[in-house]
Amino acid sequence: MLFPEGRLPLRIFETRYMDMAKACLRDNSPFGVCAIREGAEVGAPATPHDVGTLARIGDWEMPQLGLLQVIAHGERRFRILERRVEPSGLQRARVELLAPEADAPVPPSCVLCSRLLERVIDQQPDVLPGPHRLDSCAWVGARLAELLPLPLHAKQELLELADPVTRLERLNALLRSGARAES
Repeated sequence: MLFPEGRLPLRIFETRYMDMAKACLRDNSPFGVCAIREGAEVGAPATPHDVGTLARIGDWEMPQLGLLQVIAHGERRFRILERRVEPSGLQRARVELLAPEADAPVPPSCVLCSRLLERVIDQQPDVLPGPHRLDSCAWVGARLAELLPLPLHAKQELLELADPVTRLERLNALLRSGARAES
């Protein structure tokens, strides 16, 4: 799952995705990342959820012929309006970009979320390279939604929320209920 401003490491080896990545690198164009609603990641084209995130390839390397490793950077969220599958199996879509989120400071009731993310950064700095915006409701909520071991449907619901405060409050409630369950 990729949220705006997030990082997604990808190992690309299928021809359809290799061709897409080459075109994106050549044209400096983004591609869409959507969670799978039905189907599998490899093989026949899967049915994606309607809301996803535009991604742009940042770092890349080809450690061996036929394998491309990239770090994709999340940009804006989008909604699929119509989708088609090319003969290669690559999916193309006409999308509408969703409005950028209006950010807000982390509310005092959700400071647990910022502290948890700060601990993750301190213990595993490579997981979230800077800059870190631990005072940003949108940034903290998105990073936690990416990192926490939540079911895919829960992550998708969080991605679809337009309000970062609501997203962070939901994550905060999940963390608090998990902490109570462990006590």
